[in-house]
Amino acid sequence: MGQNEVIAGSVGQIIFGDISVNRIGLGTNRLTDTEANHALLRRAFEIGVNFIDTADLYQKGASEQTIAATFHLYPQGLVIGTKGGMSWSDGGANNDPAYLQGALDASLKRLKREYVDLYQLHRTDPKIPIEQTAGVLKGMQESGKVSHIGLSEVTVEQIERYRKIVDIVSVQNQYNIIEHKYESVLEYCEANSIAFIPWYPIAKGKLDHPIMQMIAKAHNATTTQIAIAWLLARSSVMLPIPGTLSIDHLESNVVAAKIFLNENEMKELGSMAI
Repeated sequence: MGQNEVIAGSVGQIIFGDISVNRIGLGTNRLTDTEANHALLRRAFEIGVNFIDTADLYQKGASEQTIAATFHLYPQGLVIGTKGGMSWSDGGANNDPAYLQGALDASLKRLKREYVDLYQLHRTDPKIPIEQTAGVLKGMQESGKVSHIGLSEVTVEQIERYRKIVDIVSVQNQYNIIEHKYESVLEYCEANSIAFIPWYPIAKGKLDHPIMQMIAKAHNATTTQIAIAWLLARSSVMLPIPGTLSIDHLESNVVAAKIFLNENEMKELGSMAI
């Protein structure tokens, strides 16, 4: 076994109820059904990436289909999180109960599974009362089609309203070393043992800051690796899901789990936020 085989788990795990995953996952918003992408998914699991994040909207279902085509029989320990609640036609939120139920059933068909480990509401629909949507999500869970429920792009106030009706184990909001809009949501998740899954975790195109360059050089690392390492060190509930279509980039991202940032480096990197 090579040096990169198990390091995705070297910074501990995140627990979703009765499920635990290593703290670097894989985002799949660009994934389509090609042999190269099958190889990417297989390699991810080989090196300890056992949480794969997808959505019905990603490539209009092709991401979910690719995951199913790759694994056929899902290996023990692999956790799939998918999302629904956004319209394929215009990308807007759609939490209509019939639409949500249909989206879940379609995701299960594409994933070739009887249930999904983590089902995340992709967006909250302002036209539908949160309490009604929370009831639909709870019904999905009670039906056995969903093991755990998560949310995406929500405020603290919204999370609390959902939690009055259904247990929430994860929140997926935009967050990275540059953008800290949802700092209060992260703090809420920390206080309530809710996994925080930052989407757009790398902030590509914004990592040429002199501080980032200096610290990356000190660790003989890439700026992308430092961005991931900072997220992992920022909070024990953080579960980054950097996306890639390259096995080389996948392996490089996972190596970030071995980078230790000291207190001064964390402060300096934190000062980059806008």
